[in-house]
Amino acid sequence: MLKDFKEFALKGNIIDLAVAVVIGAAFGKIVSSLVDNIITPLIGLLMGGIDFSGLSYTFMDAKIEYGIFIQNIFDFTIIAFAIFMALRLLMKLKRKEQPVEEVAAVPEVDTKEELLREIRDLLKNEQAE
Repeated sequence: MLKDFKEFALKGNIIDLAVAVVIGAAFGKIVSSLVDNIITPLIGLLMGGIDFSGLSYTFMDAKIEYGIFIQNIFDFTIIAFAIFMALRLLMKLKRKEQPVEEVAAVPEVDTKEELLREIRDLLKNEQAE
């Protein structure tokens, strides 16, 4: 069982996935910082300083903070757009791989091999007659 687990854990796919999760988390922090510290304040200035997180409604003893929900939707939209733009930029910067045309290599026939084939064919023809 330990051997099976070791084979499972050390497969390339699992390690690649772990690396992707760590890099994704770090990238998520970068994008969140971009949104929280740069984009949201700029949009707030353009929209007259609107901050949805303060919106709430009190119903009996329950405080329903729907503004935080609206702000989270807004933040998600900005983060998703920022990730989309970053991936789009990366795809444009990535060099397009030129497809390698496979040319059927015609093997060069040695003259000795050609003579042996002719002799073989002649012997087959004589036996067939």
